[in-house]
Amino acid sequence: MTTASEIRIAPSILSADFARLGEEVAAIDAAGADYIHVDVMDGHYVPNLTIGPGVVKALRPHSRKVFDVHLMISPVDPFIEAFANAGADIITIHPEAAPHFHRTLQAIRALGKKAGVALNPGTPTDVLDHVMPLVDLVLVMTVNPGFGGQAYISLPEKIIDVRRRIATMGRAIDLEVDGGITPETAKEAIKAGANVLVAGTAVFKDGPARYADRIRAIRGG
Repeated sequence: MTTASEIRIAPSILSADFARLGEEVAAIDAAGADYIHVDVMDGHYVPNLTIGPGVVKALRPHSRKVFDVHLMISPVDPFIEAFANAGADIITIHPEAAPHFHRTLQAIRALGKKAGVALNPGTPTDVLDHVMPLVDLVLVMTVNPGFGGQAYISLPEKIIDVRRRIATMGRAIDLEVDGGITPETAKEAIKAGANVLVAGTAVFKDGPARYADRIRAIRGG
């Protein structure tokens, strides 16, 4: 089991105040966030529309932390380079959104970025079978993607399976869990093997004065 000191917290700016997004990014950075999680939705692959590469570029000067960009868009390939150029450090895609999934991961790495694979609750882990050498992060979704504030779907066996697959690779690969993360549900995800937790509402709901406390509580420290 991963210890609290090894857990990284990636607040999702989907739950931030969009009217002051740059300040929000700076605030969660100062509060102890390890990654800045950016949920990109296209209103097509998922039933919501959020932000594009221009916003990522505008936010980049507000934090030197890792920009963890989760692309919930289809087709995803035409946008990879734009998000890379905007300042993404990790670009995570869904297998369903990339018809040539292996090639898309190659493209992300060719741009000098880390490549992530997102698994929806109904996506089997065997999609990882022939791409793990190209993967730097596996994101297990514990909600169906598209909206913030949803209830956690308990998938411990899936997280355990991904952790086993990572262990066979002999190199550092993040296991990220996203969806309904609170201090309570974080315990299950960590016990199953997660080392990065995405949290939106649980971090942002009480305003900047509480961000550090919220992050610390989710981390378990």
